[in-house]
Amino acid sequence: MPRFPYETVDVFTDRAFGGNPLAVFTDARGLSDTQMQALAAEMNYSETTFVLPSADPANDACVRIFHRTAEMPFAGHPNVGTAFVLACHGRDRDGVLRFEQKAGLVEITVERDAAGAVTGAVIAAPQALSLGMELPIDEIATCVGLSRDDIATSAHKPVHASVGVKFVLMQIRPDALARATPDLAAFRKLVRLHGELAGRLSLFLYARDGDTIRARMFAPLAGTWEDPATGSASAALGALLLSLDGGDKAAFSIIQGVEIGRPSALKVMSWRAEDGYRSRVGGSCTPMFRGEALL
Repeated sequence: MPRFPYETVDVFTDRAFGGNPLAVFTDARGLSDTQMQALAAEMNYSETTFVLPSADPANDACVRIFHRTAEMPFAGHPNVGTAFVLACHGRDRDGVLRFEQKAGLVEITVERDAAGAVTGAVIAAPQALSLGMELPIDEIATCVGLSRDDIATSAHKPVHASVGVKFVLMQIRPDALARATPDLAAFRKLVRLHGELAGRLSLFLYARDGDTIRARMFAPLAGTWEDPATGSASAALGALLLSLDGGDKAAFSIIQGVEIGRPSALKVMSWRAEDGYRSRVGGSCTPMFRGEALL
C-alpha cells in the first residue's frame, strides 16, 4: 500500500494552535488530481499543498494547492508554510525557494533565527495588482450581516483584487469588524446575480489604522466559513493601499483570526514596480504534526 508522508504547520504564528493550519504532502508523486482533492477535503484545512518535482531544474518544486472543494492557482499561507517545511528538510538553496504554480513562479525567502533554525518565510506574489469589478455595497454588506453604514467607501468601494488569486476587498468601520457574520444564502444570491464572479466569492474585510490593519476573511461557498490568515488577500490589500496612498513602497502589519481564537500576524511589504504594484507577505510558522496517508 503506497504511503504519502505529510506534515502540518501553523502559519503566521510563533506558537502552537494559532495562525492558519496547513497540511503539506512533501512528496506527492503518484497521487492523482482526484486523490489530491480528496485528501484536501479529508484534512479539512483552508488549504493543503502537494509537492512535486519542478518542470524547470532551476526551480525547487511544483507546488499544487487545494482547498476543500477545488484547486487554487496561488495562495499565501500555503506557500509560506510549504517553504517552512521544505527548508526545515534542507531543501532551500541559500535561503531561497522557487515554486512553480498555476498563477506563475513564486519566490520565497526563508527566515532563520540567530542559531540558524528556520522560523518562517516571506513570499513574493506572482503577479502585479489587478483590479476587477466593484460589488454593490448593499448586497456585499448583507453577505456578512452588516449595513451600508458599516462600509467605508472614502478610499475605495468593495472591489475584486488579485495578485494571483481573486478576493473582494472591503473596508469597514472598526466597530463593525467583530459583528461580521457570513450569511450563506446572501453569498449564494450574490454569486447567482453576478456571473462574472464565476461561482467564487472570497470576502476580505479590513479596518485600518494607518499601517496597522485588522482583518477577517469569509469564503463559505468554498467550505471556509472563516479563514484565520489569508496571505494572498493581505498581499493584494497592501498593493491596493499603496496604489491609493501614493509613494513607492509601504509596509503593513495585519492581524487576523482573533475572532475565531487563532490570532495571526502577517507582514506585508508593497512596492511600485515597472509593471504595477507588487507585494511580499510573510510571517512565522510553528510545526505541529507528522503522518502518512495510506492510499
